[in-house]
Amino acid sequence: MLFTTRSGAVCGIDASPVEVEVHISSRGNGEILIVGLPDTAVRESRARIASAIRNSGFDFPFRQITINLAPATLRKEGSAFDLPMAVGILGAEGLVGEAASGHVMIGELSLDGRLRPVRGALAIAMMARHHGASRLITPAENAEEAALIEGLSVYPVKTLAEAVAHLRGDVSTPPFSVDRKAKTDPIGPHAEDFRDVRGQQHTRRAMEVAVAGAHNILMIGPPGSGKTMLARRIPSVIPPMTLDESLETTRVHSCTGQLPRGGLITERPFRAPHHTTSYAGLAGGGSVPRPGEVSLAHNGVLFLDELPEFPRHALEVLRQPLEEERVSITRAQQTLEFPASFVLVAAMNPCPCGYQTDPGRECICTPRQIQAYRGKISGPLLDRIDIQVEVPAVSYREIRSDETSESSSVIRERVKRTRIVQLARQGVTNARLSTDRIRTQCRLDEDSERIMEKAVTRLGISARGYGRILKVARTIADMEGAPHIRAEHLSEAVRYRTLETDRAR
Repeated sequence: MLFTTRSGAVCGIDASPVEVEVHISSRGNGEILIVGLPDTAVRESRARIASAIRNSGFDFPFRQITINLAPATLRKEGSAFDLPMAVGILGAEGLVGEAASGHVMIGELSLDGRLRPVRGALAIAMMARHHGASRLITPAENAEEAALIEGLSVYPVKTLAEAVAHLRGDVSTPPFSVDRKAKTDPIGPHAEDFRDVRGQQHTRRAMEVAVAGAHNILMIGPPGSGKTMLARRIPSVIPPMTLDESLETTRVHSCTGQLPRGGLITERPFRAPHHTTSYAGLAGGGSVPRPGEVSLAHNGVLFLDELPEFPRHALEVLRQPLEEERVSITRAQQTLEFPASFVLVAAMNPCPCGYQTDPGRECICTPRQIQAYRGKISGPLLDRIDIQVEVPAVSYREIRSDETSESSSVIRERVKRTRIVQLARQGVTNARLSTDRIRTQCRLDEDSERIMEKAVTRLGISARGYGRILKVARTIADMEGAPHIRAEHLSEAVRYRTLETDRAR
C-alpha cells in the first residue's frame, strides 16, 4: 500500500516542501529503503523509526518498506523527517487516515517514541504557509517559534503515539497560540550600562553617532582603555527590533540550531567571535552551507576584538556583507544567500605591544613593526569602516571620579529620535543610503565643499570613503535636528577617519 505525508527540507535559511511517499510491499523482512538524496542522518533514521513504532505500542510491518523523499533532486539532511516517515509507515498499514495528508510534519524520534526538537522549524512553518498548508505538527519544543507565523495552526506533540492520536481524531489537540505583540514589547534595562564608563567622552560621542546611523566603527587604543567595555554596552542603546526584523533574525538562528528557548528573538544579536575564527566561521560555509557569524549578527552587532589578530583571509570575506548586506555561498550543486545586515564594531591596539598612544608607558615597537601590524587590515576593508576613533588611556582621576556618566536609557532615547528622522525621510538608516540617495540627502554648502576637498586631497580618501564621510555627517546633522549638513558636521565626520589621517602623515 502507498501512503504520502508532507514535510520540509531546510536549505540554508529557507525551506522547500518535501513529500514523503511510503510503500509497503507484500513480502520482505522489515528492511527500510530510503531514497531521494538522503544524508547520513536521514539514512540512520531507519533504526530510530523501527524502535519508536514498536515502543509506541504499534506493530512494525516485517515487509519491504520503500520511502521516497520527493523531489529526488533536493538533498535531504537532518532528523526532521523521522516523524513524517513513521506516520507514513503507519498510514500505509491503515492505522492513520487521509487526515495526515493535510498536515506538514517535522520531528526527530527517540527510540522510545518521544519527539525531540529540530532546527529550522520557523523556516518550515514559513514554507508551509507559503504553499497553502494550514496545519503543522511539531515537537512541543518547536511549537513556540512555528506559531509565530500567522494563518498556520501549529499542533505541539510530545510522542509518536500522541501525533497518531491527533491525526486519527482520538484526541482533540488545541493549536498552540502565541502573543506576538507581547513578545515584541520593549525590553527591560540591560545589565551593562554606559553609566559605568568613566571618561572617554570623545569615544562615547563617536559610538552614539555610529549607533544612530548604523555606521561601522573601529576603536584604536592601548590595552585597558575600555574598548571592549564600550563595545559590550552598544546593545543597551540600540532601538528595539521591529516584528519583521525579529522574525528574520529568529529564522537565521533557528536554521543553525542556536535559537534560545522562548521562540522569537526580541533583543538585537551581539556576536563576538574569537580571533581564531576561520573565514567559514565568519561568513558561513561548509560542505552543507550554514550561516556564519555575520548572519548570526543580522539586525544586530558584530564585535571583532583584536582585529589584526584575525586571519587576513578571514577578514577579507567581510567585504561583501559590509557592502551588500548579504553573503553568497556557492557550492557545486547550489548557491545560497544569507542575510548579513549588521553594525560592525571592531577594536585594536595601536601597535603590537599596545602602548604607542599611552602616555604612561613606553612603546617598544619599531616603525616597521607598527606598519606591519596595521597593515594586517587591508585598505579596502578599512575603507568600509565609517568611523575610526582613537580611544586614549583613562587617567587615574577619571577612574576615581564620582561623576555620574549618562545612562544608556538617555542615549537610547536620542538614538531613537535620530533614527525616526532618518526612516521618515528615506526609509533606511543613513549608513544604508544608496549612491543616488547620497546625492539628494547629503548636499554640501560652500564651506563644507572646501572642507571636503581638503580632506580628500590631503588624506587620499577614496570615492567610497567620500560617500561614507557624507553619511556620517548626515547622521550628525540629524542628531542636532539640522535639515542640512553644515561645516561643523562635516568636520566632525572627517575627524572620524583616524587611520587615514595617520597614513597621510
